[in-house]
This record gives sequence, C-alpha cells and structure tokens, in this order.
Amino acid sequence: MDTHPEFDAYVGSDGVTLDTRDVALLRAIDDEGSLSSASASLGRSYAHAQRRVVELEDAFGSLVERQRGGSGGGGSELTDTATELLATFERLQTSFEGVTKVAETVLSGTVVERDGELATVETAAGRVRALVPEGDGDVHLTLRADAVTLTDPADTPTPEHTSARNRFSGTVTSVETGERIARVAVDVGADDPVLALVTEDSRQRLSLETGRDVVVSFKATATRGVPVE
Repeated sequence: MDTHPEFDAYVGSDGVTLDTRDVALLRAIDDEGSLSSASASLGRSYAHAQRRVVELEDAFGSLVERQRGGSGGGGSELTDTATELLATFERLQTSFEGVTKVAETVLSGTVVERDGELATVETAAGRVRALVPEGDGDVHLTLRADAVTLTDPADTPTPEHTSARNRFSGTVTSVETGERIARVAVDVGADDPVLALVTEDSRQRLSLETGRDVVVSFKATATRGVPVE
C-alpha cells in the first residue's frame, strides 16, 4: 500500500497559518539575503511577499530583521523566532509524512456490471462503483485514504444529497494520530480495513476511537480498478 496524500502541513497562530509557500518564502529570504531577491527568485510579487511577511509577523512575532543601507547595501535576515518556527514546521512535516505514508486501501472483487469506464464490482464488503477502464473479471480496487469520508451514522446524508456513491457501515479498528492528521482504519467487512485520513479536529469532533461505529463514503471516481493478472 502506498499513496501521495493531498494534505498539507501547516503551523497556526492567532488565526494565521504558516504553510509550505510561507516556508519557501522565509527560506528564500535566508538564502538570498533580502526580501526583494527572495520574491524574485520565487517569481512572486515583492509587494505581495512584503504583505505576507507582515501578516506572519503579526501572528508569530518578528521573523525578518531588516538592515538599511551601509557599505553592504542593506538586506534582510531571519530572526531566531523565524529559525525556530521553521524547525517546528519541519518536525510537523516529518510527523505528518509518517502518518500519511501508508494510506491506501486495496479491495479485491469481480466486475458484475459495466457502464463505460465505470463498473460495479462485487467485493467482500458489498458492491463498489469504481473506475475500471478495462477488464471484466477479477480486479483490484485502489482507494486513497484522503478520498474517504467518515460520518456519524445519525448524521450521514441520504444518497441523493451527496456525490459519494459508495457507502458502507463499519467499526473503527485503529486510530494513528499525528499533530494535525489522523489515520483511521475501519472494518467494513472486507479482507482489509478501509483507511481514512482526517484532521485531528475532525477526529475529536466525531469521537473517532476503536469500537466507534461510523459510515464510510467515497466517490466512484476516487476508486480505481485494474485487472488481476
């Protein structure tokens, strides 16, 4: 099992989040020695970069120390606060990657119906609608964990009100948490549990823990099938 999740690490403070674009800007300032050179190297507007630095400093404190004129022509360098913030982001990113590295579910089944590239596949958990470009026999279905939605059984919308066509009731079997993202395994009756990535806020809001009943939903277009060779 392997995947490339679409989640992004970030650090938040006072309603402002420092993300990968901000980290790239701060690192460029450190490398280039000035905000103007940093923004040019990244292909960004100087005015926009300057505004963003001000926004970040309002939330996190002084990040860039500016020097005016002088024999060296002035410039900018990162403060100790910025260096510590970048270190925090790197630690978070490492933790994040550890949680999301193995985050894909593989379901085995047999194609029983086909409508163009979309097929209905009979699996141990039940029938799954999936993208299966070719093959009419046994297939392996791959489902990314970041495409899976978990909901409380009492709050799950009716099928006509959602585009997530596949839906199964299940029980949480394990929860692996990081600083921002949790990987949740749910037994839906298949050979392997379905894996889902949720934010830590969502995990707490849904009280996701071992033994919790949930509804697993995912779109047919998020499920890809290949014939079993």
